[in-house]
Amino acid sequence: MTDNLAFIVKQLQQKHVVAYPTEAVFGLGCDPDDQSAVEHLLQLKQRSWEKGLILIAANYEQLQPYIDDTQLTSEQKSTMFSSWPGPVTWVIPARSSTPKWLTGKFNSLAVRVSDHLLVQELCQAFGKPLVSTSANLSGLEPCKTEHCVLQQFGDSFPVLKGLVGGRQKPSEIRDVLTGKLYRQG
Repeated sequence: MTDNLAFIVKQLQQKHVVAYPTEAVFGLGCDPDDQSAVEHLLQLKQRSWEKGLILIAANYEQLQPYIDDTQLTSEQKSTMFSSWPGPVTWVIPARSSTPKWLTGKFNSLAVRVSDHLLVQELCQAFGKPLVSTSANLSGLEPCKTEHCVLQQFGDSFPVLKGLVGGRQKPSEIRDVLTGKLYRQG
């Protein structure tokens, strides 16, 4: 594990919000099980908790404590798995135990298994998924570089060093039950 990756994992363990490169932009993330960390992230983003959040993971197993995939048909699971790892976020029924600070006003949760190597390494090293939202202050463009993150959030903000993937747009978001497209990728 690189020194920078170990530092970022330690920041997550200490309930801090961190930034890391994803497929198209830098993301802001934190421990999804820590309400105070999630509230800090929402405060940084000036985002309402009601909108819900995305969890990003290294593999499907990391997402299972948060989602209720018993409601999915084998065809729906197959469609979802065919897009992962990759830049497609699926809205899936949430477990009743999944905190409202993650689901917002919904009974579902948006989740993605990333194909970005640094995201995979980070989630593996942390041992679970991360909350993931674009790294930008309200009204500003999402950051595509570490320099941009530091400009918007301050020189001491913890950033996983690396490059974003080659995608031009953030991940596509679809409902796994209906196939409805919420955001074009």
